[in-house]
Amino acid sequence: MRHPLIRLAPFALLTACSSGPEPAHDPQLAWVDLAMLGGTAILAERLDGKRLEDGRYFQVAPGAHALVVRYDYEVMVLPTFMSDPAERMCYITLEYTDFKPGVRYRLQARNVGMEPSARLYDESNQIVAEDKEQYCLW
Repeated sequence: MRHPLIRLAPFALLTACSSGPEPAHDPQLAWVDLAMLGGTAILAERLDGKRLEDGRYFQVAPGAHALVVRYDYEVMVLPTFMSDPAERMCYITLEYTDFKPGVRYRLQARNVGMEPSARLYDESNQIVAEDKEQYCLW
């Protein structure tokens, strides 16, 4: 019989790799930081349909890209005295056609009640894109 902790070893290694220092910012690429208003976690999942190795940021070539983030947050399903909040996991897709090299953007996720949303801000804190779709799991 295998020990249960052996099954968790690959996840521990992935966590250890992604918690290291961020790579240097390439001035030929755009950098996208992740932020959230409320919520428990936000991770970069996919860039143009390809899964990312490090979920802390996006680093993209100039031009158009589709970004997918995983955003986790808690919602109250029943009145607070009857239950604990439920964790909701959502995948939010955001598309932007004009990433510029050397610019640092911020993708910010939030939820209003049960509905998640995301916005992309440029360096001057202007909204340049909003989410295109959301897919949530319980």
